[in-house]
Amino acid sequence: MGGVKKYSRKREAILEKIRGTASHPTADWIYEEVRKEIPDISLGTVYRNLAVFKDEGLIISIGVVDGQERFDANTGEHTHFICLGCGDVLDIEADIDSGLNEKVSRDNGLDIMFRHLNFYGKCKKCANKTK
Repeated sequence: MGGVKKYSRKREAILEKIRGTASHPTADWIYEEVRKEIPDISLGTVYRNLAVFKDEGLIISIGVVDGQERFDANTGEHTHFICLGCGDVLDIEADIDSGLNEKVSRDNGLDIMFRHLNFYGKCKKCANKTK
């Protein structure tokens, strides 16, 4: 049952919280932040709207980090670093060969539309803790 979604103050507040942070938030973080402005919002409402935003291409899921799905309003091709120590998710500059999509497509007989690349390791803070 597609169609135009009606305007919702809660929906707009959720989307603005995601767009307003570079922290790649979890549903719980979004819920706590939106609740400061809209006390009657439920966690279920947040989850339902996140699913709608993903389906509409307004946000992407970075995946599960420390047991919770993380979200990003930057839907363009870019690279993340995910710290296995503290769970931070960072946007990083990475000079990834622009011909990579074409090479992978050609070598594997695939039609690649886009890619999201994640690097995993320890951030400087966590790496220094183990030294």
